[in-house]
Order: sequence, then structure tokens, then C-alpha cells
Amino acid sequence: MVTQLIANGAVIDNFSRLDPKSIALLLDLDGTLIDIGPSPYEVHVSDGLRTSLSRLFDLTDGALALVSGRPIEGLDRLFTPLTLPAIGGHGAEMRMRGTRITRWALSLSPELRARLAEAATLRRGIVVEDKGYSLALHYRKAPQQEAWLLRHIAAACAAFPGELTEVLPGKAMFEIKRPGVNKGDGVREMMAHLPFAGRTPVFLGDDITDESVFAILPKLGGKGFSVGRQFDGLAGMFESPSLVRQALRRLANNGQAHRP
Repeated sequence: MVTQLIANGAVIDNFSRLDPKSIALLLDLDGTLIDIGPSPYEVHVSDGLRTSLSRLFDLTDGALALVSGRPIEGLDRLFTPLTLPAIGGHGAEMRMRGTRITRWALSLSPELRARLAEAATLRRGIVVEDKGYSLALHYRKAPQQEAWLLRHIAAACAAFPGELTEVLPGKAMFEIKRPGVNKGDGVREMMAHLPFAGRTPVFLGDDITDESVFAILPKLGGKGFSVGRQFDGLAGMFESPSLVRQALRRLANNGQAHRP
């Protein structure tokens, strides 16, 4: 039953006993590591979370990555001074080490992005997040606009039939992006390269945008933990991002205690 997977002391204990030397930590951000804010620009990353991630990056010998719908440059701004390996834009871009970012997806045309972004001027409370290769429209501040927003997106995309797009739904959000770009393919690519290769992937996610990662974990011999949502084959479920942060802190402290 789902209730048996909801995080409690036993699930946090099991997570915190993972061996950092044998795993690759792959971490979604919004709704997993941090609480979802009123908009993508109104979120908080605590110093405690930065400290945990920095310690775990060292303990895993660099096999720790953020796996997010946000652009990697946006992740860097949130987590400064950390510069972590990352999969950004739901798999549209990747960074293994250093500062070099590889982008896989072609940008949406400026004209299509502008047409989609008109939603924010036509309806109060809709927030635009323009990533270039995709555009997200957030309606957390205007949940009554969901049906209207879907119609607006359909009309905007229909006006540009030469643009290949698909709509990715999320938590009070629709993202218009290129087809065939997903987090699962990004994780599969990352796990083929050092320092991730040869390790057990451990993924934490919370939303429908993370389904593609949970789907490939069995083939990679990995473990999946979610936040508040049921997925097939989970090793455990956390009730909230605050419990994820607690589990990461304990994993970091346990790993440091056993470090030679």
C-alpha cells in the first residue's frame, strides 16, 4: 500500500545507510530538494542543503547530480557557490564536470515563445519561464486559468505548424518543449560516463516530469525514492522535501563518520 511507503524513521534510516562510495545520487530540485514556491523565482535553498550536497559530492567522488526542469545556469544561481554536475531542462542540457554545458535540444523560435508568453499579459497570475529551448507557463497563482491556458497553448502552437513541440504537464505548470527530450534519456547518458558509470543510481523525484527516470531505473539496477507520489518499484516515499533534506543530512554525516 502507498501508506506503507510514506517516509518515516525506517525509510530515512534505510536511505541514510546507503554507501556513498557505491552510489550515484541523482536529485530532482523543485518539490524534492526544495519546497515549491509561488513561482520558479520565489524559492529558497538553505545553507544546510548546500552543505549536505557539498559533503555528498565529496563522499561520492563527484557522482552527484541535479536533475531538473530548470536550466543549468539557473541551478548555479540557486546553489552558488556550488557548481554541481547537472541535467537541466528535463534533459535538454547536461554538464558532467567543470563549467561546460552540452545542449541537445534546438531552441523554440522567438516568435512562438513570444506568442506563448502572451498568456502572462492576457491572464493575471500566470508566470513565464523562458528557457530558450522550451517555455514554461506556471499557473500556481491562478489555478482557475488551467483550462484557458491549455487552449492558449494549443492555439499558439497551431499558429506555428512548422515547430515540432509537445506539452509537458507538471505541478501547476505546462512546459512547451521539443519532442523526445526527457530526464530519463539524460540520466541514461550521464550514467555511461565517469564518475557515474559503474555505480548504483539513486534517484529522488516527485512529479510526472520524473516518470521517465523512474521507468529506466530497473534497467540500470537503480533505486528510486519519491516525494508524495506513487511510482512503480519505489524503494521508499518521503512525505515532504524537508524529510528529504533530513535524509541527505544524515547520509552526509554517516558517510563522513566512516570516512578513512
